[in-house]
Amino acid sequence: MTEAGNIGVLFVCMGNICRSPTAEGVFRKLVEMERLFGAISIGSAGTHDYHIGEAPDERAQLHARKRGYDLSAIRARQIRKTDFTEFDYVLAMDRTNLLAMQRSCPERHLERVQLFLSFADGLNAEEVPDPYYGGEKGFETVLDMVENAAAGLLRHLRSTHLNSA
Repeated sequence: MTEAGNIGVLFVCMGNICRSPTAEGVFRKLVEMERLFGAISIGSAGTHDYHIGEAPDERAQLHARKRGYDLSAIRARQIRKTDFTEFDYVLAMDRTNLLAMQRSCPERHLERVQLFLSFADGLNAEEVPDPYYGGEKGFETVLDMVENAAAGLLRHLRSTHLNSA
């Protein structure tokens, strides 16, 4: 649990401008709709420093906005060592970023580092594909996967930490 007693969830991809801010925005809205914002802290980060301080990719923002998610206030940052102690769930979008985090995570917190799609229901995938170099359909696919996994993550948090249905 975070210092404030909240459950901390951090979404991580490579540059923190496509997948992880999308996951942050989707999960934040879901948590707000469920009136659980005071119980769950949410953030996102990247394993690389390519885009520090930048807003999410315009295409990610556009497709998210079409589904009612606002990513405009999110700014890219690189993951910090303290994130592994401040967040209970450090969720990678793919195996490359998972491995990068596992290498830098203190051993006592390795169980916090997981693949985000491990919470998805019925998806035949383990990784959220990077839409950055692809077309518009890639951003829609990411949103579909993220919405599924975000709902599963919330179910998990409710059953494991929040003791409510």
